[in-house]
Amino acid sequence: MKALRYCHMQSPIGPLLLAGGDEALRVVSFPSGHGARRPKPEWIEDATAFRETIRQLGEYFAGERTRFELPLEPRGNEFQLRVWQALRQIPYGETATYGEIATAIGEPLSASRAVGSANGANPLPIVIPCHRVIGAGGALVGFGGGLATKKFLLDLEFRVCPPKDTLFALM
Repeated sequence: MKALRYCHMQSPIGPLLLAGGDEALRVVSFPSGHGARRPKPEWIEDATAFRETIRQLGEYFAGERTRFELPLEPRGNEFQLRVWQALRQIPYGETATYGEIATAIGEPLSASRAVGSANGANPLPIVIPCHRVIGAGGALVGFGGGLATKKFLLDLEFRVCPPKDTLFALM
């Protein structure tokens, strides 16, 4: 197996670690929080491999991009992959609850905690928009980059595409 390539990208939420193989992005990591990752010693630093990812993330942070068009290769178990695919269906500027994601993937509402765990294990936050998942009562809960980062990302999207739900318009 070939070593991953990686680089760091400056963003409004701090430096993001980007990593992937020759064909697809595998990792977007926040600079801090429980989901923060560091490059492994065998990884090869190579910013040229991420030009398109950096361009698209830059457009996202500028409020100019609402959907990513990147080859992705998230690594996880079958349940996690189903959850991550469902996350990609949450429209820009909208939110869904853990229970709604469970239902969307054909699981009972009682799978909400398992959905939360899969959401927390998402290796490609922002690109696979786990920040759009909220608690049943509308609370901002559980985010690998920290709740301030989650709020920043949602506020960015809400400025570009104001939510229809007044609960979030007041955030």
